Amino acid sequence: MSASGPFNTALPRRVRQPGTLPPVAFSPAPLAGNPSLPYGAINTELSELRLQIPGVNGCILGGVDGLLITHNMPDGSRPDDLAALAASTFGLGRQVGLSLGQGPFRQSTVRNAGGYLSVYAVNSQALLAVVGEDAVNVARLHLHAPGVAERLAILLSAGI
Repeated sequence: MSASGPFNTALPRRVRQPGTLPPVAFSPAPLAGNPSLPYGAINTELSELRLQIPGVNGCILGGVDGLLITHNMPDGSRPDDLAALAASTFGLGRQVGLSLGQGPFRQSTVRNAGGYLSVYAVNSQALLAVVGEDAVNVARLHLHAPGVAERLAILLSAGI
């Protein structure tokens, strides 16, 4: 292959004109640690998803800021780190959607040699992350998880 192919050239860069900063968006208070959230109902939703889909190891509800809200991961799984990874996955997916003009982030799945991490948008502040084994039925997960995310959004809005 020649050195002048389409994948061997630098990507074009946008240059921001001096004095033209992007508008600052309102940043609501983080959900993590909010005592008014209905944690019992939220944890029931996470547990039901884990039970409905064989091969799901656990679920994390985290903020888009990377802070853990709650989880049902097994001991030793570092849910705080997974919440941060889910937020990073969201950030990348959001930028892809913006760059391609495809709208807001909905879902992203990462497959590794030993399993999956799927991240679903709950609302503008929260994400549902699902960790599964390599044998998890991803199609079934994608069928059930958006409904769980919708119910979590309702629960979160009731607790704010």
